[in-house]
Amino acid sequence: MTHMISRNRVRLSMLSASALVVLAACDQPLDFDLRGGVGGFSTADAATQVVTGARPSPDDRGVISYPNYQVAVAERGDTISSIATRLGVSTPELASFNGIEPNVPLRKGEIIALPKRVAEPSPATGAIGTGPIQPGGVDIGTLAGDAINRAPESTGVQTAALPPATAAAPTPQTGEEPIRHKVERGETAYTIARLYQVPVKSLAEWNGLGADFAIREGQYLLIPVAKQAAPVAQTAAVTKPGAGSPTPTPPSATKPLPDPEKTVVVDETPVADVGSQTQTSSSARMVFPVSGSIIREYAKGKNEGINIKSDAGAPVKAADEGTVAAITKSADGVPIIVVRHDPELLTVYANVTDVSVKKGTKVKRGQQMAKLRTGNDAYVHFEVRKGFDSVDPLPYLQ
Repeated sequence: MTHMISRNRVRLSMLSASALVVLAACDQPLDFDLRGGVGGFSTADAATQVVTGARPSPDDRGVISYPNYQVAVAERGDTISSIATRLGVSTPELASFNGIEPNVPLRKGEIIALPKRVAEPSPATGAIGTGPIQPGGVDIGTLAGDAINRAPESTGVQTAALPPATAAAPTPQTGEEPIRHKVERGETAYTIARLYQVPVKSLAEWNGLGADFAIREGQYLLIPVAKQAAPVAQTAAVTKPGAGSPTPTPPSATKPLPDPEKTVVVDETPVADVGSQTQTSSSARMVFPVSGSIIREYAKGKNEGINIKSDAGAPVKAADEGTVAAITKSADGVPIIVVRHDPELLTVYANVTDVSVKKGTKVKRGQQMAKLRTGNDAYVHFEVRKGFDSVDPLPYLQ
């Protein structure tokens, strides 16, 4: 599933920010690219307040891997044909997917989207770790499965013998998954940078664009990920009521880019898709553990549950009555709760905090067990498992 946001909703939200762009651009040179729709003022510095991190380094093949897609980074002298040969993929398919002829020379650092996954990066291919880049380096689905496996037999949870201890696995790559944007007709690097509120220079650096920032229809661009800046001390004086107040900092200057593993919601209304289906019918087998939006759907082998975003500190509730079978933690110390509902059916709640239950606690349907974490981590990873096998949670929730 490619992480693409609803452009229509984003463009609507940008209308309210256009006035800020125009006002801020009064002392800027004119930009003759008028397709941005904000009066022709320069958009090059429209998002310079956003500080972005560096693009992750590819492996020796040029591959950067994320949970939902992979890209190849071109070297000097590369073409679609040479990249396809190096990765063992179809040249015509790779060319068609990226909207470019097979033998057109590519710029060094240019991003080429892969239509199908190739072998994951590993130390054998020159990567610092094995597998796709994960947020915080934690595969929550795997950890949740391990929590089930470690639950004692006294709880009724099926267990399996663990394999003998082996040498420590290579450290996985860490980082946020960028939004992958497919260029549409009429778009420019400037309008795309403004759309996502990132500096056009960063957009060019992440995607190997030339000095003219030229892009082509059908091209895939990685949207730079925001780097959290240190807090800035408040310097405005506090005024008495009635004496006026300091001008607030525009949201576009302080709001970090959305987490790429999450569906971008630019207003307070969830995107009108499966992510907004968080109201459970009375006949549903289970209730949603939090009230919010589904930001990542179930994908067997990739995401063994669903990720549901809500407000930081929101209560995380038991999907149905049962017994807490296990409470464990991820490598980063983040709690994971496993609840047994019958000998075969279990639910898993990962990426939570402030756990208020213990192993063996009997919980009721809808009873609070923990809270959501703060910041961009305010989502719960929720799984439904039959024995060791994960199943799609949505049929149980609708």
